[in-house]
Amino acid sequence: MDPSDLLSLLSRKLDELGISYLVTGSMATIAYGEPRFTNDIDVVVSLRPEEITRFCDAFPMPDFYVSEDAVKEAVRDRRQFNVIHPASGLKVDVIIPKDEDFERSRQQRGVRLPIGEGVEVTFASPEDVIIRKMQYFRDGGSEKHLRDIASVLKIQLDRIDRQYISAWADRLAVRDVWDLILTQTNSTKETT
Repeated sequence: MDPSDLLSLLSRKLDELGISYLVTGSMATIAYGEPRFTNDIDVVVSLRPEEITRFCDAFPMPDFYVSEDAVKEAVRDRRQFNVIHPASGLKVDVIIPKDEDFERSRQQRGVRLPIGEGVEVTFASPEDVIIRKMQYFRDGGSEKHLRDIASVLKIQLDRIDRQYISAWADRLAVRDVWDLILTQTNSTKETT
């Protein structure tokens, strides 16, 4: 199994369970930007306490490893847990969204994209991928986040809602990062 196979399986199971999700992180960056290698699968899952057992049952042993106790704690504390596919060594970081305005906005803006023949997956919007990457850069300083953002801007061009990004950059205190990105990409399309 490769990362795209695992992503297809994960999205199919979540769709079957009727559980809302968004693929984020590197996989979303690749979907909107330039291809690059990644084994990371990050998915924001709006998992409710009453759905935990059904979720865990959808990923049975020995094909998968998921700790129901870890899932319960993650749902309670709004943090993340893992679903591991031991045969391939791949893992999915399942992130329970915080009860915040940006998370609510991001959940409403999900985009269905094809990732293979007959397979569609819900990704975070390109704007929301950029915003989250700006936060990661602010928090950790890794240049890979700036490269990912530049890649998405380069490929998506005028399809990006820069006004939306600008508004959230102000609200989430990453305006300086957004300004840096715009300077580095020589963009003059910013609206404030």
